[in-house]
Amino acid sequence: MYENLLLPFDGSDGAAAVLHHASEIAHWTNATIHVLYVADTTRDSVTIVEGQMVDGLVQQGEEIVDEAAKTLDTLGVAHDTDVVQGNPAPTIIEYAEDYGCDLIVMSTHAREGLSRYLIGSVSEKVVRLSSVPVLTVRMQPDEQLEFPYKNILLPTDGSTAATHATTHGLLLAASLGATVHVLSVVDDTALGLDVRSAISEQESKQVAIDAVEDIISKAEGDEGTNTVRHIERGSPVEVILDYIESNDIHAVVMGTTGRRGTDRILLGSVAEKTVRSAPVPVITLAEPE
Repeated sequence: MYENLLLPFDGSDGAAAVLHHASEIAHWTNATIHVLYVADTTRDSVTIVEGQMVDGLVQQGEEIVDEAAKTLDTLGVAHDTDVVQGNPAPTIIEYAEDYGCDLIVMSTHAREGLSRYLIGSVSEKVVRLSSVPVLTVRMQPDEQLEFPYKNILLPTDGSTAATHATTHGLLLAASLGATVHVLSVVDDTALGLDVRSAISEQESKQVAIDAVEDIISKAEGDEGTNTVRHIERGSPVEVILDYIESNDIHAVVMGTTGRRGTDRILLGSVAEKTVRSAPVPVITLAEPE
């Protein structure tokens, strides 16, 4: 399913854990991991060493990707490494597109210091702007990532962005033999107390039902795929996070945009909040232009 994984890497504990997760995915799909360190040109990192101008971040980056390469050698994963200078988020996105990567794998946290470029804001910029699917992981101390994924959550609102993302999620689930959980949320934060709101809620609920059933029918077209359908009223992010915890979800696949209206679920802010908060990997896909 994936042939080239891009791993922006800074050597932090969180990034190291994500490296192992990326290696599991690479083993499964026989992919190559491209380890990338971005020397952040928005930071002052040039110094003089023995009369020569040296970029401290570039030097540090070379050491970091070399360590990553040693780990991947031990794990028996095909890989290459690169250190480039640039503004982190756009550089990561451009690199993935230029080198034909079909998945970007990155942590939402990085260590404090010169190589701090995988903080949430950078990850979220990549999520918002990348045309390549992005797998983000919010690593916590002593947290373990499970692979292969056995339960995959597909939030949907029936929008083209959600449909595009769920198509990817269904392919991933079928490839792994995972159970597909399809979730749609009637956003009660957008509903008032008047009659028009009551009508709007009924319409929104029907849209949610239709969106779920559309995905379920596609999933059941893949012989042997187990499915679970769920419709709930509430705050989309809270419902998604509660569902992850309550149903032993191992990964989420969702769009970064959604329809604008009373049934909006997958607007960028919701996807970004899910990326920041979910205790499992989240794969986000932008709506095709």
